[in-house]
Amino acid sequence: MDLSAINEELAEIEGQITDILRALSNGFQKLEKIKDPNRRSRQLEELTDKMRDCKRLIKDFERLVKEEEVTNTRDTIKMLTDRKQSMIKELNSYVALKKQQQNENKRIDLFDAGADNDYEENVVQASSMSNQQLINHGNSLLDETDQAIERSKQTVQSTINVGSETAAALKAQTEQMSRVVNELDSIHFSIKKASKLVKEIGRQVATDKCIMAFLCLIVIGVIAIIIVKIVSPHNKDIPDIPGLAPPVNNRRLLWIPN
Repeated sequence: MDLSAINEELAEIEGQITDILRALSNGFQKLEKIKDPNRRSRQLEELTDKMRDCKRLIKDFERLVKEEEVTNTRDTIKMLTDRKQSMIKELNSYVALKKQQQNENKRIDLFDAGADNDYEENVVQASSMSNQQLINHGNSLLDETDQAIERSKQTVQSTINVGSETAAALKAQTEQMSRVVNELDSIHFSIKKASKLVKEIGRQVATDKCIMAFLCLIVIGVIAIIIVKIVSPHNKDIPDIPGLAPPVNNRRLLWIPN
């Protein structure tokens, strides 16, 4: 779908982004053929500037798409969003390619540092050496390179070991934290259970106190009735206590006189 039918500014920005992405593709293809580190660095700087311009244009494109959401259909907005995502994806691929090329330049600088400055001196030195000397010198350089690679391998292995130890320590700490959390949960459960038990004991104690108080009142009442009965045995207003014999009016001895 031609974007000029929707918005001419959108179509213009899309054209500019397409041109920059095409230039980035051609630039990285040329970069693969360049061996000189300085030229590669300059080429990468130019490509980085183009990527910045492309990112700015994509933001302008996104801003215009948001403005068009009011006046266009959902399908049109979806189509514009898909185009924006496609452009962002392509730009991100070039950003990753740039990082890869930068890493390669660092490796080239590492192994070829000082090669340009000493080029003429090396040529003069090589011309004055015999074939055997050149072979010996080459073998010496190869040995040095092998040693450097071996040191790099040892460094990488040491880094891997440190990472493994760190991962093991983190795993142990994670397990310890899990155990601590489990113990805290157990403590919380025990405290909750103890609180519930204390409440039940409190209710039982309160119930026992009420029962004891009620029994005390009953005993006091019974004692009071017994005392009143003893003091006033002829008082008819006081009922008899069940299980207690009524007082005897006159105690007579069973005695038969001679």
